[in-house]
Amino acid sequence: MKRGFTVAGLVLAGVFFVFGVMSVPISDAATYNFTYSTFFPPTHIQTKVPEAWAKEIEERSDGQIKIQIFTGGSLTPAPQIYDGVVKGISDFGLSVLAYSAGRFPVLSAVDNPLGYPNAFVATRVINELNRKFKPKELDDVHICYLFAHGPGLLHTARKPVHKLEEVKGMKIRSTGTSQLIVRAMGAAPVAMSQGETYDALKKNIVDGTLVPVEALEGFKQAEVLKYTTLTYSCAYTQGFFVAMNLKKWNSLPPDLQKIITEVSKKYEDITAKAWEDSDKSGREFALKLGHEFITLSDEQSAKFKEAMTPVFAEYIKKANAQGVDGEKVFNAVQEMVEKYSKEYK
Repeated sequence: MKRGFTVAGLVLAGVFFVFGVMSVPISDAATYNFTYSTFFPPTHIQTKVPEAWAKEIEERSDGQIKIQIFTGGSLTPAPQIYDGVVKGISDFGLSVLAYSAGRFPVLSAVDNPLGYPNAFVATRVINELNRKFKPKELDDVHICYLFAHGPGLLHTARKPVHKLEEVKGMKIRSTGTSQLIVRAMGAAPVAMSQGETYDALKKNIVDGTLVPVEALEGFKQAEVLKYTTLTYSCAYTQGFFVAMNLKKWNSLPPDLQKIITEVSKKYEDITAKAWEDSDKSGREFALKLGHEFITLSDEQSAKFKEAMTPVFAEYIKKANAQGVDGEKVFNAVQEMVEKYSKEYK
């Protein structure tokens, strides 16, 4: 009798054990090891920020989500990072939207030279634009968050620029919409990623570049650039994405998705702050190397701004050709820049 009770008790305990295990949520048992591709070098602040983002996600998920970051384009080169995420070469990816020219007709409106004063304004604009229009162009990935760099300005290696006409004939490194900006200035655009720019400047393949001041230090470009013309009246930005492979995102349970979403929202401002800090640091780094920052006269500042009119018209034309109401999107971006410029001075 005692033996029978023991056997029955063991069977019953086994049943409870099995059903107890079956009732444990998947997110309590599974571990997810993900890869993350970025073109920024390992020492760049925009590598340090994703590392902190990944660490916070790992901590909040109690170690269920682990993200390994591959820097310097080692997993996928900068122009291929978005496709790499779509195809699953990497689970996450960070790169520039403009590296896939023509692929993002709505979000590329942010790249127009609208006189962005800082990265906070640019980052606010691109995220509001995405939430307002919900463009289908991003449907093949899950967007964790978007951000944009600080004012993109004109930098030259050998010839200082004080007037618009002095840019004429120069070869200027640029990507996406910034190529149109270069043409509007009267120069010749040369397409290349940031990682290629240092050598191109050093070997005189290009005469200058359009880029935020942070690149003077972040990509050591102050070593091969001597002048920065403060073209704030037509300062542009470029939109960046942090995207996740859609299948991998859908494989996550809701509680882990929520963690990624909450941490990512927080990192919109953290990333913008990092851009601001790196712009200041880039200026200091360049000044120590004898770099010259050139302030335009009011007259020349107005000329640079006026020269951008064809860029806006070209954006609207191309967007319309892709089935997007280009004027509506452009006007929305312009209004957002004005609104946030008052808030983030």
